[in-house]
Amino acid sequence: MVCDICAKNPATVHLTEIIDNKMTELHLCEVCAQKKGAQMESHFGLSDLLAGLADMGGHLDSGASKKETKLKCPSCGLTYEDFKKVGRLGCGECYNALKEALLPLLKRIHGSTQHCGKSLIRKSSKSPRSAKVRNELQELKDRLQKAIQIEAFEEAAKLRDKIQELEKKKKK
Repeated sequence: MVCDICAKNPATVHLTEIIDNKMTELHLCEVCAQKKGAQMESHFGLSDLLAGLADMGGHLDSGASKKETKLKCPSCGLTYEDFKKVGRLGCGECYNALKEALLPLLKRIHGSTQHCGKSLIRKSSKSPRSAKVRNELQELKDRLQKAIQIEAFEEAAKLRDKIQELEKKKKK
């Protein structure tokens, strides 16, 4: 699959945009994805989102912890209150210094406080290439299910053919 924007490089990033209840999928190469990401960041900053989620935590806990307001990084001096305002940590030490307040936020955002990695590769995989093929196959299968749900049968047939082609390559 090639990039939808430049039509030159292979698409490695897949975005789904929903605007006015219309779903649009974009398949981008890394260069175009970075440009698109910069546009999205300027439109809606990640730091704004994190700051909003940090603020929301205070509203969820009716007795917002007074300890949180006193937390301060000994290295850069950033307080948890400062983090809630800007949505960014000041240095690497902030993770440890503000850990008590950050863990519930991380759990809300990621569903866990432990980093699991971007994708889990089975030990039987001999190369990153096989993991990439598995990921692409799963993505195509997901898209096939969506196409069937919205009764886009021509698209579904194309996706089915791509899946079969990839599965043949995978067996070789």
